[in-house]
Amino acid sequence: MAWKAQLDAIISRQAAEVVALRRHLHAHPEASGEELETSLHLYQLIEKLGVEVRMGPEGCGVIAEGASPSTANCVALRGDIDALRIQDEKDVDYRSTRDGFMHACGHDAHAAMIYGAVAALVAFEESGEAPESLSWRAIFQPAEETATGAVRMIEAGALEGVDSIIALHVDPTRRTGEIGLRSGAMTAHCDMLQLRIRGQGGHAARPHESKDPIAAAAQLISLLYQFVPRATDSLDAVVLTIGQLRGGQNPNVIPDSAELWGTVRTLDAGVRSRTVEQIRKVALGVEAITDTQIEVAFHVSIPSVYNDAEFTRLVWHEAEEVVGDDHVQLIPRPSMGSEDFSRYLEKVPGTMFRLGCAADIATAPALHTPIFNIDELALEIGTRILARSVVSACESNSSKTS
Repeated sequence: MAWKAQLDAIISRQAAEVVALRRHLHAHPEASGEELETSLHLYQLIEKLGVEVRMGPEGCGVIAEGASPSTANCVALRGDIDALRIQDEKDVDYRSTRDGFMHACGHDAHAAMIYGAVAALVAFEESGEAPESLSWRAIFQPAEETATGAVRMIEAGALEGVDSIIALHVDPTRRTGEIGLRSGAMTAHCDMLQLRIRGQGGHAARPHESKDPIAAAAQLISLLYQFVPRATDSLDAVVLTIGQLRGGQNPNVIPDSAELWGTVRTLDAGVRSRTVEQIRKVALGVEAITDTQIEVAFHVSIPSVYNDAEFTRLVWHEAEEVVGDDHVQLIPRPSMGSEDFSRYLEKVPGTMFRLGCAADIATAPALHTPIFNIDELALEIGTRILARSVVSACESNSSKTS
């Protein structure tokens, strides 16, 4: 179609701006729930485009509107904007300027591509060639890493009037120019686990006079790692990881308490229920042998990203036109990672796709590492697929309601 070539040409002309935005965001990362400067910067850029734009709750996040008055078939684009508490160790001009923080999961790239798609759609509309059915909303979401941002944006009205939604995630296990797609379950259900251990402190030289919560924590981690998998069918996926341990202030003092934080990831509701029960049983056993008290609590819970089959087919078609049939790949099974994009998909149909970002798979750094980076040629590819999918989805929605 002629409109696709025109849209692609607009995106190509704006490619350098998208790269520059990604580098700016990479150099100025902000933690989950603290994305004030990031949000303001995006707000100001979008405001210059002449579209309706507003800030998210408490100044974190941005929502931009491009709705045609002639239609209610609105397609949303979602990009996350928060960074991780990781020290950037790359030797690049756009290295993080904030010690202890970096974009190690590609959220800078996601936000830049969503902005690129928005800028392209605005220019497309101004050209007079865009279909009357074009209606879009851009959601720049905070706090994805803590799995709280999607719910807050939805509560702020981000999905009001939206019919479908699309997102992407950079993937360093795929070469630049390769796209991964899957309908149905794409990620795992994830629960945030907290374990509080209360004992009795004492002198490090006389542990028999105390009830050592650190020793209990060591036993608890070891037994959870051993007996949760052993209680699960080997054909069912369960990943339990303790990522944080807090306890004590002095090397020669046994503290009164310790605290563990981790995640539990499953693909099946029944497996999840049995896993939760097994964790409680193990905690009770450690209580008995260590004479401590262990409180088990589950906090933020994220459902699986479940991609709509019809919308996934639409994006698949657009991706094939952008990168070629041979470079669009079926994701064979769900990832054990998690994504709060799933919260939007509970409300409206949509899909998330994987965008290859590795110039060389053999040397590409993994997500959540201090040297994570992307091949920036992927930015234009992702922007094209996003923008094309919005227009195609609007046309498809319009034909269904006409």
